[in-house]
Amino acid sequence: MPASDEHPDTQWVGEAAGAIVRPYVLTRGRTEPTRGRFDLITLAVAVGPAHAGTGGLDPECQAIVRFCRRPQSVAEIAAHINLPAGTVRVLLSDLLDQGLIATQEPHSETDMHDEKLYKAVLDGLRAL
Repeated sequence: MPASDEHPDTQWVGEAAGAIVRPYVLTRGRTEPTRGRFDLITLAVAVGPAHAGTGGLDPECQAIVRFCRRPQSVAEIAAHINLPAGTVRVLLSDLLDQGLIATQEPHSETDMHDEKLYKAVLDGLRAL
């Protein structure tokens, strides 16, 4: 409860509440993307002209679109805008729905069974 001399609207403002409330508010309480997997290594890239259609976006989404002029992974985006990866996944999903970004998800496990690669890795480990 706020002290009697504090304004009730300011009880959730400040350093202590910012880390908890802010991501929840940014995603409007959503914890999962509406589409796409968005693994940490999924690449996102902005599409269209610079700043096209970003005027009505939250500052965080605008920062994502600006940062993604070149392909960036979900992990890189989260680190760059200083938000949890789960929050970034939801924001990226929103941007994908709006047609402001395109994504490239990592290859599935069935695509990653390259015997030559495994042999090279094993040979490298044995050489250590």
